[in-house]
Formats: sequence, structure tokens, C-alpha cells
Amino acid sequence: MIKIAYSNVKKLDLKKAYPFTSPDRQKKISRYRFDKDKKLSCGAYLLLKKLLDEINITDAIFKTKKYGKAYISNYPNIHFNLSHSGKYVACAIADTPIGVDIEYNDCEIDLNIAKHYFFNSEYKRIIESENPSNEFFKYWVLKESYMKYTGLGFHLSLDSFEIIMENDDIKLKDDKNNIKFNLFDVDNYKLAFASNQCTNKIREYDISELYH
Repeated sequence: MIKIAYSNVKKLDLKKAYPFTSPDRQKKISRYRFDKDKKLSCGAYLLLKKLLDEINITDAIFKTKKYGKAYISNYPNIHFNLSHSGKYVACAIADTPIGVDIEYNDCEIDLNIAKHYFFNSEYKRIIESENPSNEFFKYWVLKESYMKYTGLGFHLSLDSFEIIMENDDIKLKDDKNNIKFNLFDVDNYKLAFASNQCTNKIREYDISELYH
């Protein structure tokens, strides 16, 4: 089982959505200063809640592992991951470990980030591509989705593993765990996930439907 979803939170009504979140999430939302960040935090929770409802999980107890990755303590065989960027939130759930990342495709990104922190071969492919910023964000979301899959996040350095993209085939160099990747375009954003399963299906949810 694997589900990948995203939602645009720009029109989220915080006053109406707030009661549909848990007390712990409400505390987290309230710590943010700007509405933009409050909407992202609220929207990510609501999207996760929706996907869990679809598999009949309504009593999830969330806890956090050593490096900050959240998990469901009373459903140890269900894994999830959240991401947000700009106006979008993304959520992935599966019955095997999973990581997801979404990022705005900023055409003005400093490509020196890739030069200093990516594999040399990845940087070379980026600068030699027809659209370097677009290529950069392909690698970025793929790499971060894998880092989140492992549960290490940025405790795993970006240059400690190499992503190989050949046509539509995406893989981890010297992979011993049969990691599956997929990459999607969402407006001007890139979304990727890493898991032991693969799917080409991704669903967009209308944010207003998540709190009515």
C-alpha cells in the first residue's frame, strides 16, 4: 500500500480548519508568526489525517524518532512523511518506510549549492543540462526524499550517496535495499518520493474538502 498526495493551502481558512487539528498540532501552528507558515503546518496535518482516514486509522498516536522523523506508535506498520514548500503541502503513506519532498522550482537558485554539496557527477549533469535549475531541483527532491526515507534527514550528507537518472529510470548508485523513486511536476514545483514500493499515481486534494 502506498499513497502520495498534495494540496494547495493558499485558500485554507485557518479559523475554520483549526478545530479539525489535534491539540498538539494546534500548539505547533500557534508557534508560527506568519499565516503562510500556519497554513502549511495546518494543511500538512489535514492531508495526513485524510489519507489515514482512508485506511480507517482515526486514532493515530504520533511520536518522534531520534533524528526527528515522526511515526505512528500504535500502528508500527504504517509509515508516513510530510513536506511543504511555497503554497503546497505533500504527504506520503505506505506500509514500508517512505520519504517525500516537494520544492518550488526557483529558476534563480544558486547552482553552487550542487557544486559544493552534491556528487561531482550530479553537478556535472546539472550544469550540462538544457535547464540547469530544473535539473537541480530534480536532484534536490530525489535526494531529500531518500534522506527522509532513511529517517536521518540532513544527518545524512547530500554527497554521501549518488542519484542516477537515466531517461525515466531513477536509482541509487550501489543500492542494496531496492529503493524505488518517482518524480512529479506539480505546477512550478518538483515532488519526489523514495520507498521500497513504486507508484505512478499521485492525487491532488482541494484543501477546503479536508476540513468540512
